[in-house]
Amino acid sequence: MHELTDGSHDLRSAIEASGYYPDVVADAVFAAVAGEPVEAHLVHHEPTIDERDEVRRHVTVLVLTPTRLILAHTDEHAPDDILPAPYTSSTTEAIALAAIKTVVVNRMVANPASFAGEPVPQPGANEAVLSIGWGAVSRIDLEPAACADPACEADHGYTGVLGSDDFSLRVSAAAEGPEAVGELLEFARSLSARTVGA
Repeated sequence: MHELTDGSHDLRSAIEASGYYPDVVADAVFAAVAGEPVEAHLVHHEPTIDERDEVRRHVTVLVLTPTRLILAHTDEHAPDDILPAPYTSSTTEAIALAAIKTVVVNRMVANPASFAGEPVPQPGANEAVLSIGWGAVSRIDLEPAACADPACEADHGYTGVLGSDDFSLRVSAAAEGPEAVGELLEFARSLSARTVGA
C-alpha cells in the first residue's frame, strides 16, 4: 500500500464511501500522488447505462497536492474477447499547477432572490460545473459566417471559437445531493487559490 500523508486519510475515506472498488481506485490514485501531501480532493461516482442496458460504474477522483493536480478515472467493463471476466481500467494524469491555464466554475442557483450564500449552505447552488484547461486538448468550433443582410448570398467564410476544456465535471443537487455540489465548489476554491500566480 502507498504511504498516506496529510489529507490522504480523508481521501481514502471518500474513496471507500463511494463504494466502487475502493482498493483498486485507491491504488491508482495514491500511485499517482506519489507520496505528496493531499491538500484537497473530490471523489465523484457516476453510474452509466451501456448499450445493453446494463449499469456500468465510473469514478473520477481529483487530488490537489502542493505541486500538481491529479486526475484519476476508473471504469467498469463487461467481459470481452481479451478478458473473459468483468474488469476495471484506471487512468491517471498529473498536471503541474503552473501548467493550468483556466479554472472555470459555472453555478446554477434556483430562486436566486432567496440565495443565502456563505456560510449558509441552503438554498445554495443547485448545480455546478467545474472545467479545467491546461492546453492538452484544444478544439475549434466552426460555423459559416453571415452578414446582417438576410438576402445576401455571398460566402463570408467561417467564424469559430477555440476552446481548451481539458476536463469538465458537472454535479447536480437533484442527482447527487447538495453536499456533492458543495464539495465540488470547495475543491474549485482550493484549486483556484493554488493556481493564483502559478
